[in-house]
Amino acid sequence: MSSRRGPTLDEVKAWPATVDVPTAATALGVSRAHLYALVKRGDAPVRTLAFGTNRRVVTASLVRLLEAA
Repeated sequence: MSSRRGPTLDEVKAWPATVDVPTAATALGVSRAHLYALVKRGDAPVRTLAFGTNRRVVTASLVRLLEAA
């Protein structure tokens, strides 16, 4: 994965069922702070799951969003 371009769609498809917010942010091409803010407001374009104070992004929803772009 290139630090400038982010992961390819095929790489994202190979990720585990959920990923942390910073990892998802790289796939979306946004900063982790921006994605955390969207999650906090309930405006994230991807499905997230809460585990206590931690949030995980559902990889399948990330793939669907990237495929639609």
